[in-house]
Formats: sequence, structure tokens, C-alpha cells
Amino acid sequence: MTEALLSVRGLTVRAGDAALVSGIDLDVAPGGRVGLIGESGSGKSLTSLAVTGLLPDGLRASGSVRLAGVETVGADESALRPLRGPVAGVVFQEPLTALDPLMRVGRQIAEPVRRHLGLRGSALDDAVAAALAEVRLDEPRFARAFPHELSGGQRQRVAIAIALAARPRLLIADEPTTALDVTVQSEVLDLLDRLVAERGMGLLFVSHDLAVVSRMTDRVLVLQRGVAVEQGDVREMLRAPQHPYTRQLVAHARVLDAALDGASGGLANGSEGAQ
Repeated sequence: MTEALLSVRGLTVRAGDAALVSGIDLDVAPGGRVGLIGESGSGKSLTSLAVTGLLPDGLRASGSVRLAGVETVGADESALRPLRGPVAGVVFQEPLTALDPLMRVGRQIAEPVRRHLGLRGSALDDAVAAALAEVRLDEPRFARAFPHELSGGQRQRVAIAIALAARPRLLIADEPTTALDVTVQSEVLDLLDRLVAERGMGLLFVSHDLAVVSRMTDRVLVLQRGVAVEQGDVREMLRAPQHPYTRQLVAHARVLDAALDGASGGLANGSEGAQ
């Protein structure tokens, strides 16, 4: 049996004595796609941050998180650092918080390539150009640009290029399109879908939007107030949600009819899920 790329058991995140996330279990197989969905404050982003040991100061995790077989809960930074990039890449909601405003885009992509893949000189330049071309930013001006000179959608494409630069086996996408307008949102989702498929990566996709999660994933974990209230096949959950909160999410999904038509891959066949 193939070992899970990501295996989470009993994950709890606390701030002092208060449990913000309680007893989460989930697995992402190599090439598998799993969604975390819930409203703001449900604990979905904290869960994704705990996976790579990126919890804010003052929060502590317990339970078990194994990333490519390596336990990350309680691990020190020297053990976690090699996992970020080659094993797991992360795309955040607002790219401006992840990009250095004083560094040109090309250099920001070059950093993880040099650090994790060991490329230098012309090989490094070629890798940066290829990374930008892969996210459809293939004009030379993009490598020379600073983040503030790009549109929101272009910045998010750069963030995706950086997250994928070290050829990770797992992509964690935390609300990657929430800050974008609906047209750009659909383009970015199409881009992520294509890159995950082409590279055969695992995907942990975090969103408050069931339509988007349905478009991008095969299985879904529904979080409410830090607790997993339901999980399973996304299409089955859309057809027959069991928990009242899941039924509420389904009722508010903007493209539920398209999902229930049985389109392969949930809502993956068109841009309806992002409108």
C-alpha cells in the first residue's frame, strides 16, 4: 500500500488552553486532491499552517502530522526547512504578504531554485524563465518587475511559480483566489488545476467556497469551529450532505446545479465554479 504523502492524526492547535482546532484526521495520497472547507474562523488555515510548522507564535500543535514520512509536530526548524519547497510548496491568499516588495520577481523565484536544486549561472536563469513561462508570464519584463508593478492575478501567478520552483510533491493552496476578481479567479484555478495534473502533485486546497473546492478536489473535509463535522467524496457530499452545516454550505454553493449534473471532477469542467 502506498504511504500517504500527508498523514494527519488527532491534530489539535491551541492558543493557551483554548483549542482552535481539535482532533483533525486527514490523508493526502501522492497525486490525491483533498479540500478543507469552512467559514472564516473554522480552523482550516490553521490546519494547513500546522502541516508545515508555520503556526504563528503563541499557538502550539499536538497530535501527529507526517509529511513524506517525517513527523512535523514538535520538530525544530532545522528538520522542517528541508521539507518546505522540495516536499511541500505553499500558496497563500494574498501574494503581497508572501512576496518581498523590494526584490525583483526573477530573483524571488531564483532563491528556492538555487537553494533546493543547486542551480547556478545560465542554468538558474533558464529555470527562472521556465518557471515564469509555466504560469504564463513568459515576457522578460516580468522577471525584472517588482511585485507592486504587477496586477493581483500576476502576483498570484508569481507566488505559484515560487511555490512550485523546487518541484514539490505536495501543493498547499490556502484561499489562493479569494482576493482576485471572478475572471482572474477562474484563470488562476485553471492554472493550478493544470499544473497539479501535469506534475502529478498531491493537493491540499483550502477555501470557504464549496463550488471552488468541488472544482479542484476529489475529497473534502468540512470544518466548523475547529472540528471536522463531515468528510468524504466531494460529489457524494454535494448530492447527500449529512451534517446540517454541510447542508448549509451546499445550499449556498453558487453552481450546485452544475455539480449535480455529474460533470466529471465535480465542477472542474468549466469556469462556472469561479463566477
